[in-house]
Amino acid sequence: MGKIIAIANQKGGVGKTTTTINLAASLAKEGKRVLIIDADPQANATSGYGIDPRTMESSIYECLVDDYPMNGSQVQTCVEGLDLVGSRIDLAGAELELINKPGRERVLARSLESVKDIYDYILVDCSPSLGLITVNALTAADSVIIPVQAEYFALEGISKLLNTIRIIKSKLNPSLEIEGFLLTMYDARLRLANQIYEELKSHFGDMVFNAVIPRNIRLSEAPSHGLPAILYDPESRGATAHVLLAREIISKNA
Repeated sequence: MGKIIAIANQKGGVGKTTTTINLAASLAKEGKRVLIIDADPQANATSGYGIDPRTMESSIYECLVDDYPMNGSQVQTCVEGLDLVGSRIDLAGAELELINKPGRERVLARSLESVKDIYDYILVDCSPSLGLITVNALTAADSVIIPVQAEYFALEGISKLLNTIRIIKSKLNPSLEIEGFLLTMYDARLRLANQIYEELKSHFGDMVFNAVIPRNIRLSEAPSHGLPAILYDPESRGATAHVLLAREIISKNA
């Protein structure tokens, strides 16, 4: 049965989508069957794989609001063994449409039942908010990866997210665990970046991934070509960092 991992942080611009796109590709390159769920109305994980949302027959919106089967809504990506359930801008209105739905926090969990046995890992790219769609992702997930930007305000929003995770654990999903804190946009030359890593380590210990994601031009360029970094430039520091992250997750879950 596949492990469902939400990639969440209500702070925008911390590298959630970059992590999702590149971790998924790296897991697939390690021989795993992987599914990305693009649960962000901005649909950046969808366009980051060169998929035009207008060409998709169905998206995560239809799965959540209209009860479309998740198994059949996937599209193949350019990476062998990696599929994606894409997003469209109309997902922005889904929160309002889900409000009156019975068991509204568990709609995604129910929808994922049909695909859980097909994949080894299912990665959910969450939007930068703690709204109903993100609550659905955390309720459906086995664990959550929290990307943390190596910048001054990085640690500020974490307590709010951890509080949300605590509430979801107590009320909706008692088995939810933190897969790990992932330092992103890391520049080893900056004293501040190193201080933030040390601070994360002192607060959260082994819950901080050993792999860190560096600031890397090739990593930033890859989505504009509709490719993950591992296909765009396999030798780049951004690509190798995500391969190390994938191996760390695989060995942790072995």
